[in-house]
Amino acid sequence: MNVAQRVCIVTGGASGIGRALCRRLAAEDARVVVSDVDLAGAEAVAAEIGGVAFRADVAEERDLASLIAQVEQRVGPIDVFVSNAGIAIGGGPETPDAEWRRIMDINFMSHVWAARALVPVMLRRGSGYLVTVASAAGLLTQVGSAPYAVSKHAAVAFAEWLAVTYGDRGIRVSCVCPLGVRTPMLSFGDDRITALLSPEAISPEAVADAILEGMAKEEFLILPHPQVREFVARKADDRDRWIRGMQRLQRRLEETP
Repeated sequence: MNVAQRVCIVTGGASGIGRALCRRLAAEDARVVVSDVDLAGAEAVAAEIGGVAFRADVAEERDLASLIAQVEQRVGPIDVFVSNAGIAIGGGPETPDAEWRRIMDINFMSHVWAARALVPVMLRRGSGYLVTVASAAGLLTQVGSAPYAVSKHAAVAFAEWLAVTYGDRGIRVSCVCPLGVRTPMLSFGDDRITALLSPEAISPEAVADAILEGMAKEEFLILPHPQVREFVARKADDRDRWIRGMQRLQRRLEETP
């Protein structure tokens, strides 16, 4: 995949991984559309890189449908859609239903809604690229946050389904699963989780580089942290042993003042 002169949308593009990816795409001569619920932030990034900005709240299907329609009309046919916007909250089953729905809408349903609008168009054209920015939590789990782990597992599962269903029909799919990334989301609102993830955290720019490298190879699973592949293999080889190891991490979290 060569992104030069391709129309590429990045949701959550005003900050973090999204902003770094917008900059990286622009450096590769892509036609970048910066989308974010924070329009001022999106406009600032777009002005910096020579892109265009649109406001969209990915928790609302109508916003995503409108974004896609406006870009198609005003910028051009969408070649790449990077579904990057996401949130992180801590907690378990006690987390209020409203918060469960909010994180599922943003971290999972936004991918469904984007595909609902884009897949028919891409099928007609015979080409297109859908990139889901998920998390290693979607392959493993996330201590301290059931909502995050569940929403990211759902995102990975849907990306896999898209690849299986449409990969032979011209639609390429990649799923990005980093471990800790040095953005405000690293905290989950809990300094103990931040301390747990920080030692292996990488920059948003490193994630953006990995995404472009993975897209160039049209890889499904893009792992900015190579060690995640080993962790996933261990989990598959002996899930009980893996769970015992994760239980030790959970105890460390609980024992941290």
